[in-house]
Amino acid sequence: MNTTDNPWQILSSQEIYDNPWINLTEHQVINPNGGRGIYGSVHFKNIATGILALDEFKNTWLVGQYRFSLKQYSWEIPEGGGALDIHPLESAQRELLEETGLRAQSWTELQRIHLSNSVSDELGIIYLARDLSYGKAEPEETEELQIWKLPFEQAYQMIISGEITDSMSIAAILKLKILIIEDKI
Repeated sequence: MNTTDNPWQILSSQEIYDNPWINLTEHQVINPNGGRGIYGSVHFKNIATGILALDEFKNTWLVGQYRFSLKQYSWEIPEGGGALDIHPLESAQRELLEETGLRAQSWTELQRIHLSNSVSDELGIIYLARDLSYGKAEPEETEELQIWKLPFEQAYQMIISGEITDSMSIAAILKLKILIIEDKI
């Protein structure tokens, strides 16, 4: 099988819901084994960005907030979304400043990640931000945030213990841990 061939046949599609951030479409399909069914897909109208800020002492910053969809509090790296017509790095720089008050002189793309590829096309891009300067956070109206500066190793242990469950945070912290172990950072 050619891995670029789509084994799904779409018979029809109907938009179910649309707002400024997402679009939900229901497709009538024939699946790869020939059976008829439905498939719902969520299209995201932005690119998710995540920022792992790291200072010269290997401290990092987490942002705590109540996540409406999860109905629980979450500790995670600074994250947000950016319009498709804006470079993701520009969106990441804005999010880091808004959520933590931090600015960075050095930016490295750590990872690209598809956040829930069984039902959505959401792309996330994770950056490592270094050479930091400090200012005042300016969260959006919808955000009630706690900012926590902690040793990177403690954030890593929060993943190991299951305290951090956010996928972009896990990917960012584990990727950086591997780079540290391999002496590439």
